[in-house]
Amino acid sequence: MGAGGNNDPVNDESEVLARFSAPTRDWFTGAFASPTSAQAGAWSAISSGEHALIVAPTGSGKTLAAFLWAIDSLLSPGRDGAIEAAASAAADGPEPATPVANVPAVERCRVLYVSPLKALASDVERNLRSPLVGIRQAATRAGLELADVQVGVRTGDTPPAERRAFATRPPDILITTPESLFLILTSAARAGLAGIRTVILDEIHAVAGTKRGAHLAVSLERLDALLDHPGGPGPAQRVGLSATVRPVDAVARFLGGARSAVDGGRRVVVVQPPSTKRIEVSVVVPVPDLSDLGATPGAGGGGPPPPPPPPPPPGAGGGGGGGGAPPPP
Repeated sequence: MGAGGNNDPVNDESEVLARFSAPTRDWFTGAFASPTSAQAGAWSAISSGEHALIVAPTGSGKTLAAFLWAIDSLLSPGRDGAIEAAASAAADGPEPATPVANVPAVERCRVLYVSPLKALASDVERNLRSPLVGIRQAATRAGLELADVQVGVRTGDTPPAERRAFATRPPDILITTPESLFLILTSAARAGLAGIRTVILDEIHAVAGTKRGAHLAVSLERLDALLDHPGGPGPAQRVGLSATVRPVDAVARFLGGARSAVDGGRRVVVVQPPSTKRIEVSVVVPVPDLSDLGATPGAGGGGPPPPPPPPPPPGAGGGGGGGGAPPPP
């Protein structure tokens, strides 16, 4: 449950991208100029098998930082064996993912994404289409054939037929909520989670330190109990995401689980690149000179306001009546 700091960019961009398969590298370099600091730090930790808490502002690519290594593992089983060996050698890290085509259908699910918001879960499903389609297109151009990766959503709105299908043929990537994860673990459908290698917890600050977070923590330990047995894959790698975490160490301990690192628990690497807010201030005043509040708004200089327009001339009429001419009959 201990946390380790990783706030500096320890790897240059080329070294981090070199850990991915060629189709993934080609897609990323074609779609983006370079990895963000959060992405570079996250991929350095995740590809080494570390549990990681990624703290970075909105727009820094946290979702892709959490998913891309797992997507690359699912799509490209022929990735450099030395990289896979390095990942499996990490003390707390998971073994490299078995190619999707070579596992039983019921153990197909490899990546579990948990969001506290159903709407956010739907957004992530749409956002995953870009890398999945883009990497496959890059592979096709290179004459390579990649595994077919399926993404599924399981929330309270999921139709019963899709829920039943999960028990026999789960997707490769499952997007769900804490409550739906609990329901899966308490039913026969939990067999569909027996191959999970990566757990991604989004908006982790929203649940840490709450009753809902305590409930999720129990579900995560139950999931690891399902995975950690003789012949099983072992506990899953955990990746937490948040834009605002305070205090960071407490959230890292929540992500790590019940036992501290010194007691054989999970060591969590904190990826938190330094960030600064750029504040722009502009002052707009109604008059050029605030010392002359009588000035006309928008005028070039000060001075008194112009005199009011003269009253309209009196109507034509006779003598001393002073009234206007009567209207015609």
